[in-house]
Amino acid sequence: MKLNLVSHKEAITWIRQGFWLFKQNPLGFLMLVFMYIFFAQLSILIPVIGVFVVLLVTPALSVGFMTACRQAIQKERILPTAYLAAFRLPSTLARKRILQLGLVYTACILILSFLASLIVDFEALLPLLTSDQAPSVEAMQQLYKLVFVGGLLYIPIAMLMWFAPLLVAWAEMPLMQAIFSSWMACWSNRGAFAYYLLIWSIVLVAVPMLIGGMLEALGFASIASYVVAPISMGGLTIMYCSFFATWKGCFTDNNVEQLST
Repeated sequence: MKLNLVSHKEAITWIRQGFWLFKQNPLGFLMLVFMYIFFAQLSILIPVIGVFVVLLVTPALSVGFMTACRQAIQKERILPTAYLAAFRLPSTLARKRILQLGLVYTACILILSFLASLIVDFEALLPLLTSDQAPSVEAMQQLYKLVFVGGLLYIPIAMLMWFAPLLVAWAEMPLMQAIFSSWMACWSNRGAFAYYLLIWSIVLVAVPMLIGGMLEALGFASIASYVVAPISMGGLTIMYCSFFATWKGCFTDNNVEQLST
């Protein structure tokens, strides 16, 4: 397994390859993303335990989605069972490490939540969840602060976990080596990743807000959600597909699958 160094312009290639990969089986990929969202929302309804379950299996589900990307390249059918790929690894040790990685990810999110609670007043956010009235200025300020602070704190976690599940599952790396290698890959190619995340932030946040605002201004507020939701869902799915492109761009292995440029 060899780490590649790429320029910031590679971010455009990753996104284009994500589009190409999505086009190989759009319904299959949309199904997988919908299943994940449904699973996450259903699990959150279970107090305390549900959130921990989602965090614990996130690395395994990441391996499953990336396995589906491989299947799409090889013209194979994408099935919901793709999410079980991490639990079907031939190596028992690799399966164990994937679960350990889930524990590490859970611990990181708990630390992030604790640090965020020291900065953000979560009590001021409660009216956003429990009241049907328009949110107060204070509540919106705390919401924006939470998004900003949470985003900054999550960046190092994302760098540690971006490639770690695949390095454990496909390269059979030890847990700490996989986490360290993921960090080094992201840090060594930080220019490309910064550009990559900037583009996706615009696509997934700014564009839907702009479309929604235009529809409301034209008097079509009632249908805004029906237009924005499919666009956001499609963009999110393409972004997930482009994760596989970042893997192929940052690491060279012995696998034969290739992405179109």
